[in-house]
Amino acid sequence: MTAEQEKWQEAVTEAVLFTMGRSVDTAQLAAALECTAKEAEAAALRLQKRYEEEQRGMQILKLESRWQMATKKEYYEALIRVAKAPKKQTLSPVILETLSIIAYKQPVTKTEISRIRGVSSDHAVNRLVEFGLVYEAGRLDAPGRPALFATTEEFLRRFGVESGKDLPQATPDQEAEIAEEVRKEVNYRFGTEPGEKLQEEKKENTPDEDQNQVLQ
Repeated sequence: MTAEQEKWQEAVTEAVLFTMGRSVDTAQLAAALECTAKEAEAAALRLQKRYEEEQRGMQILKLESRWQMATKKEYYEALIRVAKAPKKQTLSPVILETLSIIAYKQPVTKTEISRIRGVSSDHAVNRLVEFGLVYEAGRLDAPGRPALFATTEEFLRRFGVESGKDLPQATPDQEAEIAEEVRKEVNYRFGTEPGEKLQEEKKENTPDEDQNQVLQ
């Protein structure tokens, strides 16, 4: 591919992202460019790099397999001088705690979130849905068919990550806390500590002493 063809691809990608005003899937870019998804992604990455090198006021964001043109956050104060300042969403500690649980355990039900936090989380989850940070991703195949919640693209944009895989890894203490929650969950569901059920089954399958004596 010549340099001129690459520039044409970048220009088309730029035009599509600017016109759409939302995230665009790589497959959609490929359709506009009449090329493969791999070539479309390469064009978007070149455009992203060019924007960074030229220190533009706009940036090209990669959101998993989608792309979006957006204003750089460092220019927000300059923008509100000529536009009405939008109402900022306040994320309280309770809402942030709920959001972190959803981000790391998604998809997850309200019941599971409440069990981890120890208090009802209905209000916090509903607020996160209103803020566009989480959404109903489906239904759990269980009695009552409870809703499952997961994070949105807006969450990725707001926290500056490409996907859930880019979230900070849990510390050893946090992993131990999660393991303890799993232990409690098993105990809650089966009414026994992990391993007890297996030991009981093993005991039931073992011949008693009287049977061993008869066999002897």
